[in-house]
Amino acid sequence: MRPLRPHHRTLRLLVSLLLVASAGAFATAAAPAEGPRAAPLDRVIPAPVSAEAGGSPYRVTDRTRIRVDGPAEVRRIGDYLAGVLRPSTGYPLPVTKGGGADGIRLRLAKGPYGAEGYRLDSGRGGVTVTAAKPAGLFHGVQTLRQLLPAAVERDTVQPGPWLVPGGTVQDSPRYGWRGAMLDVSRHFFTVDQVKRYIDQLALYKINKLHLHLSDDQGWRIAIDSWPRLATYGGSTQVGGGPGGFYTKDDYREIVRHAASRYLEVVPEIDMPGHTNAALASYAELNCDGVAPPLYTGTAVGFSSLCVDKEITYDFVDDVVRELAALTPGRYLHIGGDEAHSTSHEDYVRFMERVQPIVAGYGKTVVGWHQLTGATPAPGALAQYWGLDGTAAAEKEQVAAAARNGTGLVLSPADRIYLDMKYDARTPLGLSWAGYVDVRRSYDWDPGAYLPGAPASAVRGVEAPLWSETLETSAHIEYMAFPRLPGVAELGWSPASTHDWDDYRSRLAAQGPRWEALGVDYYRAPEVPWPSA
Repeated sequence: MRPLRPHHRTLRLLVSLLLVASAGAFATAAAPAEGPRAAPLDRVIPAPVSAEAGGSPYRVTDRTRIRVDGPAEVRRIGDYLAGVLRPSTGYPLPVTKGGGADGIRLRLAKGPYGAEGYRLDSGRGGVTVTAAKPAGLFHGVQTLRQLLPAAVERDTVQPGPWLVPGGTVQDSPRYGWRGAMLDVSRHFFTVDQVKRYIDQLALYKINKLHLHLSDDQGWRIAIDSWPRLATYGGSTQVGGGPGGFYTKDDYREIVRHAASRYLEVVPEIDMPGHTNAALASYAELNCDGVAPPLYTGTAVGFSSLCVDKEITYDFVDDVVRELAALTPGRYLHIGGDEAHSTSHEDYVRFMERVQPIVAGYGKTVVGWHQLTGATPAPGALAQYWGLDGTAAAEKEQVAAAARNGTGLVLSPADRIYLDMKYDARTPLGLSWAGYVDVRRSYDWDPGAYLPGAPASAVRGVEAPLWSETLETSAHIEYMAFPRLPGVAELGWSPASTHDWDDYRSRLAAQGPRWEALGVDYYRAPEVPWPSA
């Protein structure tokens, strides 16, 4: 076929433009403009097990109802969803009991969902989220949030439209432990600040909040039988600020709020090291009977409870008893790391005495991976925080414990310690484990990470956030986002979905959502964030 001569090409171009213009005019007259199209069904974080697009999107309107089938807990999830959607849509979104398949329906039903899985079906007539347990419904609601435009997160009325793409998502987690740790000891964070972080964690299906409640710089939980722990030991923080502590009612409120977002609180009392705040509060806990001064620096490894004194175990028993009574979850973390001032023999003796105390109050022991240098209690979990380059002998000690039945929670410091700097220019954070950019925090497989450890021993992952340099919610958010969603994906999504190029594009789409939520995130250069 010969090429068109120039005047023929011009004529054809003019005809094409006229046809496009007339078609656009007809479409405008025939139907109202839909505005933005629905987001792709598989663009959420964490990546779902399967997402099959199909059919028309569902449009949330002022006639939409949220229909709940099941016990009062399902109604509470419906109320939560309405609370997310009402401010931005301006719609009433009444939450009603059953009746009808239109609108947004939340229902419990028997099925292959497990404790946290769900199915989401969307089409022109409505959206249905189905799960066997309320936790699954709640996680399905988080997926629904991400399928709506990012402006749905704003607290003022936005123009919409509010489209949910058509199709089906079927989903359940890879691991049962998907955690985030917040250090409230180096710097104290208020109840409201902790609750804000909980809400952010929930969006990405995190289900464990590990609270580091004691350290050299501060004791943060009231213990009635040892009141000076909080009133004196909690009176300062890194840099010498006023510190603070949680009353028992404060702690109960954190636990309640976490439970409403389907997070289990795992409290940590670090021992026998990292105990200067306790030693300063009570002289009798020191081997020489002399209380050291309060500490506001950042050094580690210099403090230790007195292993030889019987009062040490009375102290531990009282603290564990009171904390266990406040904590409905099954786990209690006893620390155990960086006990450099405790001999190996004393460390082993201490753990042999303390682990049965925890079990005696109905809790399962969690400890940092140095616990494997002693004999972990049956059912105990070891939290690994070593580096890719940690000595092979130390890794093998942990792997051997895993082969003998100790479960592992993986928190490699040079992968998912959220307080590590992104790069040399990062104004916050530390760098002793190296720089941790977004790709490094995402691009590894928990199931194959620790040589010699069976994949079946891995219970999940947890992203610690230590607070030596962090003092505000904005600081927390800058260090957690955008790395935290990648950790959540490692914990939730099948290994087969792991792909950096796909993930970074999904992560970029979260930027406008964080802006709508007021989250002060780091615009990592390796992520193609949308332009303003």
